[in-house]
This record gives sequence, structure tokens and C-alpha cells, in this order.
Amino acid sequence: MTTGNATKRYETPNHPYQGERIAEEAGLVDRYGLETKEELWRAQSRLRDFRREARRLLGAAQGDTALAGEMGAEFVARLTKLGILNEGDDISKVLSLDVTDVLERRFQTVAYRQGLASTPQQARQFLVHGHVTVDGARVTEPSKFVTVSEEDNIEFDENSVLADELHPARAEGQE
Repeated sequence: MTTGNATKRYETPNHPYQGERIAEEAGLVDRYGLETKEELWRAQSRLRDFRREARRLLGAAQGDTALAGEMGAEFVARLTKLGILNEGDDISKVLSLDVTDVLERRFQTVAYRQGLASTPQQARQFLVHGHVTVDGARVTEPSKFVTVSEEDNIEFDENSVLADELHPARAEGQE
């Protein structure tokens, strides 16, 4: 018997066979190059946690956004550091976030958006195979959240074959 933490870090849908939801999930999985729907469910659970915390703070402040912002200053600062909220956004903005806001901050998506790969799936492969670094450190976890400060320091590993600009796997116009 294993003694690790076997708790799931996500919630599955309550009604597994809803055609519209299944089609929407399939579109997001394809658009963001996710390996399984489990990764999408993890992002949805993380978003749910953010919203739950924002509602808790707003409830404790009895709807006063300014007071809730003071009480949850660290929470808002953490979401701003992650790039989920913009500078100057208040705590009520958390309630209007979408799962795509969370998915856009994944390492795989950020690497793709910066042009390191021609598709999200290729970005995932480059990351998992260790071709990409963040602040000079090799990161092989596509689901890692990239902070705003790390975003400008994502590049190919200098020892990787992909560091050569003429490598055939690199997309056109990549630096």
C-alpha cells in the first residue's frame, strides 16, 4: 500500500454525458494541446478555488469591494503575479474569469504563444523532452504556471539541438 497523498486535485463533471459540454471540452483540449480532459478539469478546479476565495472575501466584507480588496490584497497580488489578473484589477474581477484565463498561463501555452513551437502539441513535446528553459533552468512540466516575471525568460536550452535556428522542427520565424 502506498502512503502518498492520493487525493484528486480536480473535480469531474457531475453529468458525464452532456453532448454540448463534451464538445466544448474537446475544443479546449485541442486548442490548448492538453493531453487529457483531466488537465482541463484541473484548470477548472483551480479557477473554482480562485472564485471561491474571492466570494469568501467579498462575503466577509459584506459586499464592500474596497474592504474585500484590502483583506485579500495578498490573494489579488498572487493572481496578478501569475498574470491571471492585470495590474489595477480588483477582487470582483476574479468572479468574471473564465477557464481560458487559467489555461493561458500554463507553461505549454506561454511557450507556444511566444513562438517557440508551431502548435501547442509541439510546444508540449519540446517541454517534456527538455528543450526549453525558464530563467536558465530546464522545466519539463507543461502544466507549470508561468509568472509574469518568468515570461520573458523562456527560451530554448543552449545545449538543445533546437537552439540552432536552422533546425527543421523549429517553426518559421522563431528566434
